[in-house]
Amino acid sequence: MLLKSFFLPVLKETPKDAEIISHIYMLRAGMIQQSTSGIYSWLPLGKMILEKITEISRQEMIKAGANEILMPTIQSAEIWKESGRYEDYGKEMLRIKDRNNRDLLYGPTNEELVTEIFRTHVKSYKELPLNLFHTQWKFRDELRPRFGVMRGREFLMKDAYSFDVDYNSSIKSYNIMFIAYMKLFKKMGLKAIPMKADTGPIGGDLSHEFIIIADTGESEVYVEKELLNFEDTLSNINYDENLQDEVNKYTSFYAATEEKHDASLFDNNDYNLIKTRGIEVGHIFHFGQKYSMPMKATITNREGKNISVFMGSYGVGISRLVGAVIEANHDKNGIIWPKEITPWDYNIINLKSGDNDCDKICLKLYNLMENKKLNVLYDDTEERTGSKLARADLIGLPYQIIIGPKGIKDKLYDLKCRKSGDISRLSYNELLNFVQNK
Repeated sequence: MLLKSFFLPVLKETPKDAEIISHIYMLRAGMIQQSTSGIYSWLPLGKMILEKITEISRQEMIKAGANEILMPTIQSAEIWKESGRYEDYGKEMLRIKDRNNRDLLYGPTNEELVTEIFRTHVKSYKELPLNLFHTQWKFRDELRPRFGVMRGREFLMKDAYSFDVDYNSSIKSYNIMFIAYMKLFKKMGLKAIPMKADTGPIGGDLSHEFIIIADTGESEVYVEKELLNFEDTLSNINYDENLQDEVNKYTSFYAATEEKHDASLFDNNDYNLIKTRGIEVGHIFHFGQKYSMPMKATITNREGKNISVFMGSYGVGISRLVGAVIEANHDKNGIIWPKEITPWDYNIINLKSGDNDCDKICLKLYNLMENKKLNVLYDDTEERTGSKLARADLIGLPYQIIIGPKGIKDKLYDLKCRKSGDISRLSYNELLNFVQNK
């Protein structure tokens, strides 16, 4: 991509309403623009990151056996009245009426709607287990929207819903999603910590939040120190097997959100607990027959008896993850994208656009990298050197290839690793060898 052709409206100054680093950098890097309180337009750079995270999430759900669907953002109030949540959900739910005076709502979540889909089409235990997921914009009318996309009113979520014939089968489905979540966060270059969590308005008897540890996290969490250093390969996972042992690897450590924390354990010598802060990026729930019973989502079991199906739901905050990744990966100069979700791997920076030699070698390198299907952004703008280098650090691509008149004279070009800040001076052939073998 040529930067001259790319819409990247960067800001030099810190926006006055931005409080945390992810909000500051997303605005400054031209990723988002506020439309109204808690609602944002996603500009090209931001949308690229959203799509990367969405695709990783999507692929891991499919590998785990889930079926992708797409449900509407506007839902009928009638199904929420069936479940009993219409009045209970509170002011976060945006309630509206259509021209025929029918009660509708902008969906904050989809348990009711997916239960209606299930009860319409599935009648027998032979069709189970079933997991349906989609990625869709949601709306919750937060009392105090803040911190940019970290606590917005409109947000992109991947939500999945499992259906099973009995309790034991539903726990198996819960465990599959637990491990699938650990895999998808790992694939994004993130270390997520699963923690016992409150079930909130979703309900149920079992719930885990997936937390990224960050100093700027919105909530206090308590975690056994050993878990922070625990790393499982998560390779060769077979979703047809019982994954309880895999789940136990994580849940054998103590980790809990503030709401679920047992304060008496904090000074217990048996637990090496750390009090820190974290950002919730995923939340899974097992709630059994909470929705299926009032909504009459039943199946015929092996004995021919009509029973209410057992359910769970599983959410990943896709748009929230963009902010969370930045909170966990940045420095004083800008964002540092993990290689797994970076919009481009390389940033060619022409320090003197318009100079024949600089233009020639930059374009030659860019075309070669493009032909080899390497992911590269070429800064071909005619701005000052300082502005170009500052922008490159701000948008945080993993590697910067810096080419100017001095480098051309010496036949050595700077390769900067954005994460470490290390700069190597390489010949053209050494540079080609690096990018081709990285």
